[in-house]
Amino acid sequence: MLVEWLPQALEALEEIAGYLAERNPYAAEQMQATLEAMVEALPLHPYIHRPGRVPGTREAVVHPNYLVVYRVGTERISILDVLHARQEYP
Repeated sequence: MLVEWLPQALEALEEIAGYLAERNPYAAEQMQATLEAMVEALPLHPYIHRPGRVPGTREAVVHPNYLVVYRVGTERISILDVLHARQEYP
């Protein structure tokens, strides 16, 4: 199954990584590595993470402070957004 990043999710990831890198480069690298490993594993176990607050989505807690929101389709998994846990969502 293919994993597709929507532009909004890529922008959010870049913003979060940039923010972390300014304050703690090591933490930024660790968060990105953890997130990448989780996304790479999604095709093997797409339903392992909790159902999302928006119907039809799922939420992966990548780090206590960050969530990846995604949708599982028939042929692909779409990464919809990367959020800080304190963000108001949806």
